[in-house]
Amino acid sequence: MEKLYYTISETAELLGESVSLVRFWSNSFPKLIKPRRNAKGNRQYTAADIDVLKQIHFLVKDKGLTLEGAGKQIAAEKSPVSNSVKAIESLKEIRAQLMEIKNSI
Repeated sequence: MEKLYYTISETAELLGESVSLVRFWSNSFPKLIKPRRNAKGNRQYTAADIDVLKQIHFLVKDKGLTLEGAGKQIAAEKSPVSNSVKAIESLKEIRAQLMEIKNSI
């Protein structure tokens, strides 16, 4: 069962980035990413927030866009970016499975 909310450290681990970078992106895109705060004031991200962060990660780290360019790209064409991110995640999972098979042989 999928969790409703993820801590900032769990989100950073899912993205393979630092907590400070996730916080920076979260602050840079307040219209797209709206983390909930718990009683202590810690950020808690939904699965939708994490999907947006994955899209930002793809556009900035893989495609080399600026944050401004990534924001425009997400606003203009949300579904193509989302499909690309999902395809890359699937390919990474397949690669990991193939590496496990190779190592077991």
